[in-house]
Amino acid sequence: SAGVLFVHVLEREHFKGEFPPLSQTWSVSVNDPITFNTNLMGYPDRPGWLRYIQRTSHSDGVLYGSPTAEHVGKATIIEITAYNRRTFETARHNLVINIMSTEDYPLPYQAEFFIKNMNVEEMLASEVLGDFLGAVKNVWQPERLNAINITSALDRGGRVPLPINNLKEGVYVMVGADVQFSSCLREVENPHNQLRCSQEMEPVISCDKKFRAQFDIDWCKINLVDITKVVTIHSNRPDPGTGVLPDIGEYNPPSEFLKSRDFFADFLITLAVPSAVAMVLFTILGYSMCCRREGVIQLVHHSSIQKSTKELRSMSKNREISWPLSTLPVFSQSGEVVPPIHPDNYETTSMPLQTHMQGHKHIEEQMHTISFLLAPCLSLFLIIYLSFSLLWQAAM
Repeated sequence: SAGVLFVHVLEREHFKGEFPPLSQTWSVSVNDPITFNTNLMGYPDRPGWLRYIQRTSHSDGVLYGSPTAEHVGKATIIEITAYNRRTFETARHNLVINIMSTEDYPLPYQAEFFIKNMNVEEMLASEVLGDFLGAVKNVWQPERLNAINITSALDRGGRVPLPINNLKEGVYVMVGADVQFSSCLREVENPHNQLRCSQEMEPVISCDKKFRAQFDIDWCKINLVDITKVVTIHSNRPDPGTGVLPDIGEYNPPSEFLKSRDFFADFLITLAVPSAVAMVLFTILGYSMCCRREGVIQLVHHSSIQKSTKELRSMSKNREISWPLSTLPVFSQSGEVVPPIHPDNYETTSMPLQTHMQGHKHIEEQMHTISFLLAPCLSLFLIIYLSFSLLWQAAM
C-alpha cells in the first residue's frame, strides 16, 4: 500500500536449491556465500523508493521502502540475481510488486524516532518492528498506526560506529497515526527538556521506560510532524516545457575532403630555430669555459716558468761575485767593523709565481662569471621563444 513500509526478505535458503552441491556424494550442500543484485527490469538500478541491504554474504538480503501515491497502479518488476561466490553460478528470479492506494493516505500525524541500539536490518525483522509498533501504540493510543519508513543513520550522514562494545549504527523509524500526539510524546517540547537537549543531556520522558527494555531512543532527535498544518510553498518556476529543442534547421556537417595543411614551416619555427640558437650559444659557452680557459692558463704557467728560470740563472751568476750577507762576518779579528758589500749588479729576489698565480685566479673568476651569466640567459631565451611559438600555434 502507498504510504506503508514494504519489506521483502531475500532468503539464502530459498536460492540454495538453484546451485549444485560441492560433491555428488554430499546429501546436504555447504554454506555457500551468496550475494544478491536487484534492479528494475530493463534498468540498471532499483526504483527511487526501494532500497536494498545485505550485511554479509552469509546473511539474507532485504528489500524495503515506502512507495508514494504516484506509484499507485504501476506494476514494478524487480529482477533478483543471486551469485554463488563459491561456484560463480547465478540464478535469477523476478519479484512483481503491485502498489495499491489507501483511503487514509497519508496519515496526518507522523513521528520519527531515532533508535540508537539497532541496525537497519535488525529493525526490519518482522518481530522487532512489531514490538516497536506495539510500544508506540501503548503510549500514543491511535486507532490506526503504520510504519511509514525506515532509514539507516548512515544514509543521514551518520558515522560508522567503532567495532567495540557491540555498537550499532542507529536507525530512523517513521510512524504515522490518525490521532493527535500523546502528552508523553510532546514532553520533549517543554523548555526544560529543550534545555537539557541543548546541553547534550538526556531529557526526562515519562514513557521512556516502556521502550528502554528493548529500544534505546534518543528523545532529543524525535521529530513530530502534523501535515495538516504544513504550509505548502508554491514556487514561481516556469513550466518545464516539453523538453524538445526548437527546430533550427538542418545540420550540415563539415566536408569529408578537408584541405591538407603543411606543418613543415611550423616544425622549423618551433623546433629547428631554437635548436640552432641553442647550439650556437652552447658552442660559445663551451669555448669560453674549456678552450680559451685552458690556453690562457697554459700561457700564464709558461710565462711564470720562464721568469723563474731567468731569476735562478741570475742568482747563480752572482754567487761567484759576492757572498750572501748572512755568511759574512760582522766583526773582523782586528776589531774593525767591515762594511757589507753591495755590488751594483745585485738584484733582490722577487715573487713572480705569486704574481702570476693572482693573475691566473683573476682570469678564472672572469670565466666563471661569464659561464654563470650565459646559462640563465640561454634558458630564459629558450623559455620565451617556446612560449611565443606555442601561442602562435594556438592562434593559428
